[in-house]
Amino acid sequence: MEFLNDGKKKRRFFLTYGVFLFNGMLALSVGSLLPFIRDARGLEYTFCGLIVSLHSVGNLISSFGGGLLPLFIGRKRSILFFESFFVLAYLLILFTDSNICLALAFLMTGLARGAASNFCNASVNELAPGKAWTVNCLHGMFSVGAFIFPILLALLTRQHASGFVCAVYLMLAVGILGWIMYAMMPLEQGKGEGRKGGGGFAFFREPLFYLCSLTLFFYLCAEQGVIGWMVAYFKDTGLLGEGLSQITASVLWIMILAGRLTTAWVCVRVPREKLLPLMGVGLVFFFVLLILSRSSFWIVAGIMGFGYSMAGIYPTTVSFTGHLIQEYPMAWNFILTFAGIGSIVMPSVIGSIAERTGIAYGMGAVGVALVIDLALILGLSRYMTHRRKDEKSSD
Repeated sequence: MEFLNDGKKKRRFFLTYGVFLFNGMLALSVGSLLPFIRDARGLEYTFCGLIVSLHSVGNLISSFGGGLLPLFIGRKRSILFFESFFVLAYLLILFTDSNICLALAFLMTGLARGAASNFCNASVNELAPGKAWTVNCLHGMFSVGAFIFPILLALLTRQHASGFVCAVYLMLAVGILGWIMYAMMPLEQGKGEGRKGGGGFAFFREPLFYLCSLTLFFYLCAEQGVIGWMVAYFKDTGLLGEGLSQITASVLWIMILAGRLTTAWVCVRVPREKLLPLMGVGLVFFFVLLILSRSSFWIVAGIMGFGYSMAGIYPTTVSFTGHLIQEYPMAWNFILTFAGIGSIVMPSVIGSIAERTGIAYGMGAVGVALVIDLALILGLSRYMTHRRKDEKSSD
């Protein structure tokens, strides 16, 4: 914890953790609010899939732009610019009835989320490069926000579905508070300065860049597919009641939090390349259990196992890129951008399949992404194992 000895770094570290909690609430609000917005406005599955994908499009744009814009206007102005979309999005949802404005609002939630993800992951990697526990704990804060929102939404809509409007007002307040916290961060970089490091675009010759990018691509396909459609899946198939369907999102994120805290503790004792395949196998197994189950008990068991298994995959994969990002600062923007395409494609694929054959078949598409991701995880773990042996032999 020597990197926390400096007062400014310590303040930046904990404020980063705080705003990432809000980012978790933002991310879950997209999928959790969707069924209520759909019912209130009479939206079709295809349009719902489109706006969830627009959230991912915004995520992709700001994931890349969040790394480039600081070169022109500075880091603080850049993150404050993108985070203003957090507030604007919920203002549009509250005070407009147009589907075009609704689509724009979902795009804006993605712009805010992607910039926060870029900023917070890069910030923690700067403060503690290569330390997997700091990234896992950061994503643990994301999980806290993610499981809090569905619980609050369930409480607010317990008496009447129109209570979701109060949840939108809550998110508006959270967005304003988050913007203030970013403004309080001690960021000293000015216009034209980037993160330290050089190397240009030579990372395109690094196998690690492609392995991590592809692993995150298919992981985000599955993650956004489940997060964006899980509540609607259980509600529309009738497998779970409306209230319990909302609670499943909180159960998922409680288990993700538990998994990330476990991974943060275990990864300092067990090599990351041994942990990652275990998570991948668990992810596939519990998703199959989740989809094939018809009783509430096994569905909840599948959700819990799925959340616990998926918890450490993203942050652990990101931790493999720590030294790559230090050497090639632009690599992180390209990794995020390429990986983010997966979260754009999958919600629309699910929505399109659901419109034709039903939501159950749409969710089945997630299983294909998970099997491919497992193969990539095994390849990444094998590559890192050989790389570690080569580094030891060269020493």
